[in-house]
Amino acid sequence: MNKSVLIKKYSGEYEAFDVNKLINSLRRSRADEDIIQDIARKVQEQIEEGMTTKKIYQLAFKMLKRKSRVSASKYKLKKALMELGPTGFPFEKLVGKLLAHEGFDTEVDVIVQGNCVQHEIDVIAQKDNNHYMIECKYHSDQGRVCNVKIPLYINSRFLDVEKNWERQKGHDTKLHKGGVYTNTRFTSDAVQYGKCVGLLLTSWDYPMDNGLKDRIDKSGLHPLTAITTLTKAEKTKLLDKGLVLCKELHENPKVLEQVGVPKSRHKKILEDSRELCRIQ
Repeated sequence: MNKSVLIKKYSGEYEAFDVNKLINSLRRSRADEDIIQDIARKVQEQIEEGMTTKKIYQLAFKMLKRKSRVSASKYKLKKALMELGPTGFPFEKLVGKLLAHEGFDTEVDVIVQGNCVQHEIDVIAQKDNNHYMIECKYHSDQGRVCNVKIPLYINSRFLDVEKNWERQKGHDTKLHKGGVYTNTRFTSDAVQYGKCVGLLLTSWDYPMDNGLKDRIDKSGLHPLTAITTLTKAEKTKLLDKGLVLCKELHENPKVLEQVGVPKSRHKKILEDSRELCRIQ
């Protein structure tokens, strides 16, 4: 492709199509490099002026799925997080399990007394002398981001909770921090404010090399919504049962029958979940 072709992003903005961005996103799937280069070449041949990034993703995903279902599942991680809705509670559970995997004692969806009022907190996480209050901001629309109003609001709640924590026995040596986790992105103002007041901010790709996508890949705690061999309706039923991770699905195979998945498909689904989540 010699001339620059403009494509439309989720935000509505236009930018020049960059095949290297596509290649880098495909590499997250851990597919063979030959497959990645072949898909990138074929997608590039189909790029048209004004094509959306969503359409480009769909083209690449379809080709990758034909080559490897598990690689396609890893490639669709961002979309899989979007499919955890609509309530956002499964996302809170995923964040709790991610922090638990990293050595924290966690509680999800708890009522905490502040200095002035009670607060419903998404995740409380403790490890050594670290004591965190985490709020989860889930979006089912990739175009939505967390602006500065979110960390401003969360920090005011955290300060009220912190005042009460500091009065409790044994808390004088603890490091108390508030935090915001989102499955999309923060605006630059939100990041600047968060850094200034000491909030823990985590988004799809922030902090660099330690955002949700990196931590999920490292831990193998992929959401079950990433599994390509499950239908949308089946995923919803599994989420309603309280399952969030591929790992949980693999540990509770009987739940597939309980939600009405035909036995003929169980083996393939469980094989995918095992390989995707590195279960030996």
